[in-house]
Amino acid sequence: MNGKGPVDAGPPEAPPALEWKFSQVFGERSAGEEVQEVDIISAIEFDKSGDHLATGDRGGRVVLFERTDVRSHGCRRDLERLDYPVSRHPEFRYKTEFQSHEPEFDYLKSLEIEEKINKIRWCQAANGALFLLSTNDKTIKFWKVQEKKVKKISDMNLDPSQATGNDSAASSSTASPRVCLPNGGCSYNYMCNDFSFPLGGFPSLRLPVVPSQETSLVAKCRRIYAHAHDYHINSISNNSDGETFISADDLRINLWNLEISNQSFNIVDVKPANMEDLTEVITSAEFHPIHCNTLAYSSSKGSIRLLDLRQSALCDNHSQLFEEHEASSSRSFFTEIIASISDIKFGKDGRHILSRDYMMLKLWDINMDSGPVATFQVHEYLRPKLCDLYENDSIFDKFECCLSGDGLRVATGSYSNLFRVFGCVAGSTEATTLEASKNPMRRQVQNPARSARSLSSLTRVVRRGAESPGIDANGNSYDFTTKLLHLAWHPTENLIACAAANSLYMYYA
Repeated sequence: MNGKGPVDAGPPEAPPALEWKFSQVFGERSAGEEVQEVDIISAIEFDKSGDHLATGDRGGRVVLFERTDVRSHGCRRDLERLDYPVSRHPEFRYKTEFQSHEPEFDYLKSLEIEEKINKIRWCQAANGALFLLSTNDKTIKFWKVQEKKVKKISDMNLDPSQATGNDSAASSSTASPRVCLPNGGCSYNYMCNDFSFPLGGFPSLRLPVVPSQETSLVAKCRRIYAHAHDYHINSISNNSDGETFISADDLRINLWNLEISNQSFNIVDVKPANMEDLTEVITSAEFHPIHCNTLAYSSSKGSIRLLDLRQSALCDNHSQLFEEHEASSSRSFFTEIIASISDIKFGKDGRHILSRDYMMLKLWDINMDSGPVATFQVHEYLRPKLCDLYENDSIFDKFECCLSGDGLRVATGSYSNLFRVFGCVAGSTEATTLEASKNPMRRQVQNPARSARSLSSLTRVVRRGAESPGIDANGNSYDFTTKLLHLAWHPTENLIACAAANSLYMYYA
């Protein structure tokens, strides 16, 4: 003993900033190559295990990728038990793709429904098959993706060239005794008049054999959930019970059972009796990751409402409200526009909610509705440019956000194909800027990206690109036409997948 009393342990130290490195790119375009509108990625989602990744594009296609680095070394848990060093970072390969949605036309409303995939959500895998939900503006589809074995049969007892009669020309006008089977084999009709046995019969009887079995991935649409939304669907979210999911449009949230496609229950309806009284719309909705009775939705006024399905069938009243009011002295014409929340995500433990508006990320504790526990400025240097952003509709862009599996960091996108990673632990100063390219650290933003509790604004919604590149606070040029809207964080590892136009980039740390 040295005579000193016990030393109080202070707050846990913030983890060091991660060093991000380029991992992979799919669909990389060469310099000067024009990107087709239908190839632009519009949705990204990891499954719960992190072994599969799905992307959707504006052409209505869903592309699946599977992880390869763990499989090549056996089961990861076995390797950890044997203290086998797993040093390789996560790697993925193309698995399959399928056409999820086609363009449609609503004849009653004279409205064209585009095939663009708005959201993808993975469902529970079963019996070696993958299940996922995908949606465009109006229709949700439930897909099953499974490997099918196709058998090739050979060494048949009959020579196919001798299976018909002597006059081949005559046999062409009559029914052939040879019938091709779906599995690649053949069946012969021995009662056909065109069939003739060889002289002396068959010397031996050969049994058909299967020399090879080819496996092919088949995507099958199991159910279609349609005709339940008058407005464009902006969110779908699976429930932790594995049986139900929600879909949300601008004014309503519906609850579905995965097994029932012709019936849904309306649980939230914010449509006023007179549409002229409409002041806010629903922008995003998400189920709680653990509690099946809890869900949250955000609005265009910058508020988040937490709902408890046990309270009533129609959740007109929220159980909790999270919002941060702008000081009246700093309000402007753009205040409400940039306050609109474009995306919300629950943390893995369900304790925190991450929201993204046009200018900021905000992290909320569901046990504290007085204000966010942390705010992160994403591109504050654009604030003087709000008028230009409004004129070219960029102010309505919808940026997504994501949290790491351990809850220590958050990420979101910006313009010029940049995305930002922030440490959200108390005391952390991590604020990394990365570019969606093979050299992600090429452009670094040095200005502070965190404000302790500043008000200001957040991210918002939907329109097309913009012109006029400009200069940020560090002298780097920014381009409104290249925007990184969609990204996803691996559920268990520090791996981020993000979409830059038609290219899918992955980075690890």
